[in-house]
Amino acid sequence: MLGQLVGPDVVEMITERQFTALRRSLTALPAPSVAEIFEDMDPKDVAIVFRILPREFAADVFEYMPFEAQEPLLKELGQEHVAAVLNQMDPDDRTALLEELPGQVTQRLISLLSPEERRIATTLLGYPEDSVGRRMTPDYVAVRSNWTVGQVLEHIRQVGHDKETLNLIFVVDQQGKLVDDIRLRELVLADPATPLSELMDGQVFALEAKQDQEEAVRLFTELDRTVLPVVDSTSLLVGIVTVDDIMDVAEEETTEDIQKMAAVEVLDAPYFEVGVLQMIRKRGLWLCILLIGGMLTTSAMTFFQSEIAQAEVLVFFLPFIIASGGNSGSQATSLIIRAMALGELTLRDWLKVLGRELVSGIGLGLILAVIAFARVVLWPGREKLYGPNYGMIGLTVAGAIIGVVTVGTITGAMLPIILKRLGLDPAVSSAPFVATIVDVTGIIIYFTFATLILSGVIL
Repeated sequence: MLGQLVGPDVVEMITERQFTALRRSLTALPAPSVAEIFEDMDPKDVAIVFRILPREFAADVFEYMPFEAQEPLLKELGQEHVAAVLNQMDPDDRTALLEELPGQVTQRLISLLSPEERRIATTLLGYPEDSVGRRMTPDYVAVRSNWTVGQVLEHIRQVGHDKETLNLIFVVDQQGKLVDDIRLRELVLADPATPLSELMDGQVFALEAKQDQEEAVRLFTELDRTVLPVVDSTSLLVGIVTVDDIMDVAEEETTEDIQKMAAVEVLDAPYFEVGVLQMIRKRGLWLCILLIGGMLTTSAMTFFQSEIAQAEVLVFFLPFIIASGGNSGSQATSLIIRAMALGELTLRDWLKVLGRELVSGIGLGLILAVIAFARVVLWPGREKLYGPNYGMIGLTVAGAIIGVVTVGTITGAMLPIILKRLGLDPAVSSAPFVATIVDVTGIIIYFTFATLILSGVIL
């Protein structure tokens, strides 16, 4: 019965003032399930329920609620309950909430925190946006390197109740600098009299507080860890980041990259929560840019209008020649952006990338050229459609495809690297943007080949 509790049931219990039964029913559920129930309820009703829930449990539920449900709830709760919820929240989740709120609201909420929690909140908010420091929590267990295993275990019993994780225990020196980390399993299995230094191997991986959170995603993936320590520029241990926070980052960054590659400004909200006018604005800017780029295609065709007039048959093959270059460029762009995001290549690898993509472009172009040549010279009624010089036209189309696909591949691969070198987001070298560039260059390449091969034949 408890597992089937839904919003209407909660509202009914509120109306009938069954607060004791409601408190008992909700606290028997996992916090994420309660948060899901609250999402479909009126914020006023949710505020009533929050006042009867245990403060720690209420804070856990609040952390699982989406920001769109958190903000109106804060408006309904009294100052005392807001303070209680914020003080009980994990620092990293609280930071994520405060980041989304207007500056004045954030300052008011920070003022409700206890002195210690206020210090933590202002410290985390002081780090650059999208940095590891904004994602970390100071709720970790740190021990001294000169302790015994018994002393460490006793310290964990005393301070470990409210910590984010106990999977790893972090070892610091007298100045608080990180020197090692030890798994709890090793401590439990060791003799209590064993000096901690005997369990240390000196191998520790850490993130820097000002490091971009995308780097944290990469390091978590490489090391297959559930938690990593965070240090400042002097190696002082200042917090930890857990894998659940990094999974959120990975989802956010991937969503942003996909939207940018599709020539859309980052939406910053779920699809159905973005207004139509805002959606038009975010999509319209790039479409206008691409339209202007497409106008260059018309200009290029105008330049070759005499060739088109003399050999209209050339126009028949233009769509799939241009499409081949655009498709190859889009492929290369997607591969390079993803490889850069995963740390598989850096800016210093640009020459290697250029060499690989040059060979790939020529190889792919040759494959497509064979297919295109066969399409022209083996097509039924070819003489009637293309004239007696259909073989020369086939060579023109095949040669153009090799050139267009090669140029498209190189353009798609190099553009993200160039943008990264300029300090811009490589994801903005979207597939439509690359396709627009290739459209213009493809027309030039195609009609240049036509002029070279078909001069004196049909031109």
